[in-house]
Amino acid sequence: MLRWVRGGALTLALLTLLGPGAPAPAAAGRDAERPAAGARPAVGLPLERYFDNTAVSADARPGEAGFDGAGASLSARDLTAAGWTPGRVLTVRGARLTWPARRPGEPDNVRAAGQTVRLAGRGDALAFLVAGTSGTEAGGRGEVVYADGGRSAYTLTAPHWRTGPLATKAVALPHINTPSGRLTERARLYVVTVPVAPGREVAGVRLPHAAGLHVFAVSVRDSSRGWTGSWAASTSGYPAVGPWADRTLRLVVHTSAGGSRVRVRFDNTFAAAPVRIGAATVAVRASGAAARGRPVALSFGGGSGVEIPAGAQAYSDPLRFAVPAGADLLVSFHLPRRVAAAPVHRLAVQRSYLSGAGDHTADASGAPYTPALTSWPLLAGVDVGGGPGSVVLLGDSITDGDRSTVDADRRWPDVLARRLRAQDAVPRYGVLNHGVSGNRVVADRYPGDGVSADQAGVSALNRFDRDVLAQTSARTAVVFEGVNDLLAGTDARRVIAGLRALADRGRAGGLRMLGATVLPCGGRSRCTAAVDAERAEVNAWIRASGAFDAVLDFDAVLRDPADPARMRPAYDSGDHLHPGDTGLAALARSVDLRLLARTPGSTTAGSRS
Repeated sequence: MLRWVRGGALTLALLTLLGPGAPAPAAAGRDAERPAAGARPAVGLPLERYFDNTAVSADARPGEAGFDGAGASLSARDLTAAGWTPGRVLTVRGARLTWPARRPGEPDNVRAAGQTVRLAGRGDALAFLVAGTSGTEAGGRGEVVYADGGRSAYTLTAPHWRTGPLATKAVALPHINTPSGRLTERARLYVVTVPVAPGREVAGVRLPHAAGLHVFAVSVRDSSRGWTGSWAASTSGYPAVGPWADRTLRLVVHTSAGGSRVRVRFDNTFAAAPVRIGAATVAVRASGAAARGRPVALSFGGGSGVEIPAGAQAYSDPLRFAVPAGADLLVSFHLPRRVAAAPVHRLAVQRSYLSGAGDHTADASGAPYTPALTSWPLLAGVDVGGGPGSVVLLGDSITDGDRSTVDADRRWPDVLARRLRAQDAVPRYGVLNHGVSGNRVVADRYPGDGVSADQAGVSALNRFDRDVLAQTSARTAVVFEGVNDLLAGTDARRVIAGLRALADRGRAGGLRMLGATVLPCGGRSRCTAAVDAERAEVNAWIRASGAFDAVLDFDAVLRDPADPARMRPAYDSGDHLHPGDTGLAALARSVDLRLLARTPGSTTAGSRS
């Protein structure tokens, strides 16, 4: 076969007949098709043209696939049960990825060996749907190719499909097919993102040369364009709920930024099965569960409802709807099928509502509802059209608002949002609260898979991609964690290593990164003199290391001058760990708002515009 390559040279390639659907052979760096006269040269081939490995088998015919080279494969039945059906578009971490439209036993992924894959689009990252089959992880360096001829390097790693961390997986399947039978063992698939130059059109990507690195899909993530995050909450766990069947949930959320358009995001994070949203509406809250006017229907791909596959997300279609800044919204959604476990943000510090039987999403009255919910199930974000972007606050229970007044929006992120709205010196960013009560920097509390009563989340390191980098139009992130690690016996060295990794990953992703010092906890059980010494070491590093673009010295704001190992009594909620309303307000008031904005000449890598 003769193939044109860049520069007009000819390459002679051997075409072997491998059967229907076999990939055309293409050497890395020499796989661009000949362009039409006057057209921009095409870069590479679509990913599916390179498929050379079969990962999925029918349970009755496991021998038709050999994902790992030893005959083991993914179960087509399990994928279908998870909602991962051939050709389905899956949104994971804000990126739209298409599960290969191949039947069981057909090639459905490519082993990365330097192939150049054709892409198109502008965004903040490339997203790869991957898994490794060698070592603990497989990976290497590749290259992004831009339409203007420029290039940038990236590193891609894929955890092992049988032993990789459950905390970061996109989906886990309950079985593995082998020629000798089906094994009850978790199979994992991962979505991994790498930053690209913002604003530049991507034309292609050269995959790494990496043994055991399998790529099922790749896309340019551009879900943030034209939007600002106004409200968000992290999925802190996957507990048993209800069960709810033919019930409507009416959740109360408080906006930070306003706009003339709205969309909401539902996340089915950590789930093993799809969840069906039958209908959903949005309204401005009047009082209680009552709406100010009739709730307005949301749509999903033009339909009234949506099924969200395991581990995936669903964004509603853009809706022309006036969202006030600093107001309560009611997001109502009907669950027509039985839901016995769900992704949840446990500590809402806000009462929300559950209806009796039926779809009550369109009811303006609060009469069908009772204030039965103190968490936020499934709902993970509210975005507004336009705006300057968002500040993401990554934290633990202090950021989550533990011990602040319920239903009063007195968390320190709420106070910070009010300050931003009341000034003109810096952009009026949206503020996204990604605090999780009990969360740690380096250790998971919730394991990342299965139904569990522990809802303190996976570690900050393991949730950073989802809860920071993938957040809508994130510009700046504040990292305010560490006390729970120290109280659990983690030493300062490991906490510092975790904080440094977060700062590095955020800066590599184009974010301005701020670090906040750890508050004193003297008087709290387990907060010994040894723990306080480790805390002092962490804080000294945060202040002096230069790892962050700026430092918020929250320790200095709240500590008692007469006893620096404790909080000032006026700021202490009484448990010696969490500030009360007054202390939380003091944290927010201490923030120099200019530190949130990128200054001219900033050197943060890949700055997001």
